[in-house]
Amino acid sequence: MHLAPIIVFTFNRLWHTRKTFEALLANEGAAQSDVTVYCDGARDEKDAEAVAEVRAYVKTISGFNSISIVERERNYGLAASIIDGVSQTVQKHERVIVLEDDMVSSKYFLRYMNEALDKYAEEDKVACVHGYCYPVKAALPEAFFLQGADCWGWATWARAWEGFNPDGQALLDALQARGLTQSFDYDGTYPYVKMLKKQISGKNNSWAIRWHASAFLAGKLTLYPGRSLIHNIGNDDSGTHAAGTSNYDVEVSATPISLENIEVSASAIGRDGFVTFFKASHRSLAQRIWARLRALFRQARS
Repeated sequence: MHLAPIIVFTFNRLWHTRKTFEALLANEGAAQSDVTVYCDGARDEKDAEAVAEVRAYVKTISGFNSISIVERERNYGLAASIIDGVSQTVQKHERVIVLEDDMVSSKYFLRYMNEALDKYAEEDKVACVHGYCYPVKAALPEAFFLQGADCWGWATWARAWEGFNPDGQALLDALQARGLTQSFDYDGTYPYVKMLKKQISGKNNSWAIRWHASAFLAGKLTLYPGRSLIHNIGNDDSGTHAAGTSNYDVEVSATPISLENIEVSASAIGRDGFVTFFKASHRSLAQRIWARLRALFRQARS
């Protein structure tokens, strides 16, 4: 099996970074893997101490075949840092596994990633391998494909990353011109179009929505595991772009994912599972907001 280089993006969250690396080091194949850590620069003096703590910790890490550290001299921001790091890595190595500093992995994460990168290396339809799967209640296939790309513990090849379009407006125009906005939003259950519009207007700087839209418009597929191999511990209000929520919490798989007999086409079962999950998540959010408003109303009257 060909072991792909791993890149990890860090900033100013020491606890999250430590948990990410502790889990990664417990993976099968970690000791044979080459890792590059991108440490973003501080935005201002308030970040400086926390950024320095992360950098000091990263310098103590051992257990991989090799570890290289790139300390950004200025604050790139996550989008620019990831686009630059992925582009540089695939230019040299043709493939890459990508983690951010809040992705706690199953010990089978690297096995799944590397097996999939080998298996679909020459399959032009496949753009991305993803390690996270939503906590869908319905039974899912062992692994399955969906149209588009994803970003919570993922991998790709140089041939697929060439299709990444950073121009959010061009992506939105194409989605609208081709009548794909409803499908892109999982039948209106997840606001991907809204996210893209916010990126265009400067209200977010998401590289991930542009990666997803680029692959979606090209008809490319992402492989998902039926049991999540990643738990995102960043949904705790600690990140720059994520609000606190427990909706996406999962227990990572304690068993490996088999990649046998998977049809290389979008899975109706997988998509229906995601749609159902998104609907339930939004109902849950609406219920929490409504409960809070009622509590405030009762408090105001008392």
